[in-house]
Amino acid sequence: MDSSEHGTGSSMTSTDVASGGNLPPGLTVEEAEELQLELTKVDDEIQTLRQVLTAKERHAAELKRRLGLSPLSELKQNFTKGWHEVQCSNAYLTASATLEDISHSDAYKRTQETLSQAGQMTSTVFSTMGSAIRNRLGEMRSSPSFKSFEDKVENMKYKVMGRSNGESDHSPQHSNNTPF
Repeated sequence: MDSSEHGTGSSMTSTDVASGGNLPPGLTVEEAEELQLELTKVDDEIQTLRQVLTAKERHAAELKRRLGLSPLSELKQNFTKGWHEVQCSNAYLTASATLEDISHSDAYKRTQETLSQAGQMTSTVFSTMGSAIRNRLGEMRSSPSFKSFEDKVENMKYKVMGRSNGESDHSPQHSNNTPF
């Protein structure tokens, strides 16, 4: 069995070793033959180990299947373990302690209070603006020009709907339940 069958990439065969051709400097034919035999044995062992590993992987997959362990549950377990390791790491603990210190600092508390006050002021401003707009729209609705516009729209609505329902072209009586 030569080394090309094992994927070692060596271009020296046992024939080359026996003929003494292409030998590296300082290596005798006997040493080269001995190395070639050892390489063949190691390649065979590697192939055997690959076969054993493949069989072990299949057996492990079968055991996991029988235990009901899916790739998703393994991923979840690995993620949980990884997250726990992150939380126990020095970097995480140091950052956590730093954030804790910052949250208890006077500057943080002042900033938090300022932002809270700004939020309350903004809320008050929007509430006031909403009331002002609502009042202004109420004033507009009771204005004579809006009433006139509302009457015209209502007349047009009844003319169009009256015609589609087979009614006459007469104006309807106005009700106080207008949509506007």
